[in-house]
Amino acid sequence: QVQLVESGGGLVQPGGSLRLSCAASLNIFSINSMGWYRQAPGKQRELVAVAGSGGSTNYGDSVKGRFTISRDNVKNMVYLQMNSLKSEDTAVYYCNKIPAWRDWGQGTQVTVSS
Repeated sequence: QVQLVESGGGLVQPGGSLRLSCAASLNIFSINSMGWYRQAPGKQRELVAVAGSGGSTNYGDSVKGRFTISRDNVKNMVYLQMNSLKSEDTAVYYCNKIPAWRDWGQGTQVTVSS
């Protein structure tokens, strides 16, 4: 059973930045793909960024060029640097592997509003 703890969310104005962190309770070194998902009110959870074990990254079209995912396999941490935030980025953000474990963390709320 894995425990995932996300942090770093908050209220930010449009155009601002936030850095999210995710701590995993197990070793992620052997996990091929770790990712950040988000779920906005009334919408399904979507995958927005993926970090491969070899350093590759992939992003959803809506965040490409603004978000940067990274992972630290020694500390078992995954990060999401979010720049040029927009109101449509408002959501609860979660980390998990791809495909996802059954267990999810509590997520961290990101609200982009003036």
